[in-house]
Amino acid sequence: MLSAIIIEDMPDALMLLEQELKQNHKDIDVVATAKSVVEAAKVLRKQTPDILFLDIMLGDGTGFDVLEIFPDLPSKIIFVTASDEYAIRAFKFAAIDYVLKPYAPEDLAKAIGRAKEQLHPGSERLSILKETIATPDARPDKISLHTLDKIIIVGLDEIIRCEADSNNTMFHLTNGKKVFVTKTLKYFSDMLSGYNFLRVHQSHLVNLQCISAFIKTDGGYLLLKDKQTVPVSVRKKSEVIEMLDRMHR
Repeated sequence: MLSAIIIEDMPDALMLLEQELKQNHKDIDVVATAKSVVEAAKVLRKQTPDILFLDIMLGDGTGFDVLEIFPDLPSKIIFVTASDEYAIRAFKFAAIDYVLKPYAPEDLAKAIGRAKEQLHPGSERLSILKETIATPDARPDKISLHTLDKIIIVGLDEIIRCEADSNNTMFHLTNGKKVFVTKTLKYFSDMLSGYNFLRVHQSHLVNLQCISAFIKTDGGYLLLKDKQTVPVSVRKKSEVIEMLDRMHR
């Protein structure tokens, strides 16, 4: 049996999660619950669960406050959040798993499966998550990239472009390194939308700050600061020209 503690300030959500675990995850024993940061601190001082279900927004603080009280907590963490586009984007930037309220049984099952395999997210990834949630309108500084064997944290300004590789994505960085990530280019295009990244071609997502010139010959292409060239699709040409004009006004 795996022990679990649920920290959730919404009674209905807490009850639903407890019922779902009891009915469909009989290898998980909910040993305690808490509805606030203060209650969570009292509970976690008494026992350390195998899995911690941690709501982000609590009445007297946040789930991050709980983790700051227990920075060395070895529990596997499943973050819980309401269906908020900014929160979801923050989790993607930090490459940290989450489950949405109200709980879909299949999503909860996947989150539990991943939690059993994962390590506790490092302080830097938690910092990315916390800062991105706290300032949803600000441009994040960093992003966590899941490779096949590790998680790499890079600054957005270090990314020159992203290139589709079948259903995967290759990140090209300013230091000349490449990072292969097992997620689609659309995934990152949606995530980075609004942060000076533009999908200029079906296979290319470009950091607008890394463009040296737009060359109108040969069908139209971009010359990047690393001397590489990237094609621009016909339907994207006017948008690229407009954005570059806007940046250099």
